[in-house]
Amino acid sequence: MDGIEAARGVRVLTDPTRLRILRLITDSPDGRALVGRLAAALDLRQPTVSHHVRTLLDEGVVKRAPEGRLVWYSITPDAVDRVNELLRTDAAERVPDEVLARVASDLSARFAGVFSPETVERYVRESHELLAERAAITRQLPSRTSSFAADRLAALARAEAPPGAEPPEVLFVCVQNAGRSQIAAAILRHLAGDRVRVRTAGSEPAAAVKSTIVQALDEIGVPVGGEFPKPLTDEVVRAADVVITMGCGDACPVYPGRRYLDWELEDPAGLPLSRVREIRDDIEGRVRVLLGELDANAA
Repeated sequence: MDGIEAARGVRVLTDPTRLRILRLITDSPDGRALVGRLAAALDLRQPTVSHHVRTLLDEGVVKRAPEGRLVWYSITPDAVDRVNELLRTDAAERVPDEVLARVASDLSARFAGVFSPETVERYVRESHELLAERAAITRQLPSRTSSFAADRLAALARAEAPPGAEPPEVLFVCVQNAGRSQIAAAILRHLAGDRVRVRTAGSEPAAAVKSTIVQALDEIGVPVGGEFPKPLTDEVVRAADVVITMGCGDACPVYPGRRYLDWELEDPAGLPLSRVREIRDDIEGRVRVLLGELDANAA
């Protein structure tokens, strides 16, 4: 199985609904389940559950066993170990409800008068799911959930603010949000300070910023700080004045009034540090030009 197929397999199995389906099948007394019973247990429509079960079937994770008019589904023998490991990891990586409730309470106080507690809680729980499943975050998940949710809420508030009421905002996007976009964002933050608000995102975020990126930035005195890969969400695009993709083919929602750029840059993943430095310097030149344009527009 090549890297693309392996990544697809991970995404198939780590979908939150499919994980719940696998857990219900595994926990059933005889290790099998009917789609109708799964739908009732999950409080979902039967066609929705059928779609997820069919995906697991196509992936070879579950098998079907017709009995008269009923069709039972169970874990295939070859997938038992993989499923059990995923379920153990899923349970270990989940943030307890009481911790998420505390994060939501703290952010509700922070955004009082801007968003209702219900809206804040929804963003906290959705941010937790996005980081745990899509970004495969396993370290510092509670604090990163809090940071990601706060950033999304701030972006949502900013998108609704009158034009010119806030500093200009730039969003850098690449697939893994672990290389080019992090370099560009770190350099722009370093050079602009509070004059520009900077965000990053990715369509398939990695678990962490690549070590060569951290080293290449450290060499020129630019800190990465507490940044980590984040999924691309709608509100950060809506909040941005400038959206920059990094030559990686990522498609962003298009909203009127935003400036969209694509910087054709080589992906630093797997490259030696010498090549990463060249990419860093190319990005720095582009960032300095961009900052000059933003400053001129502000003036």
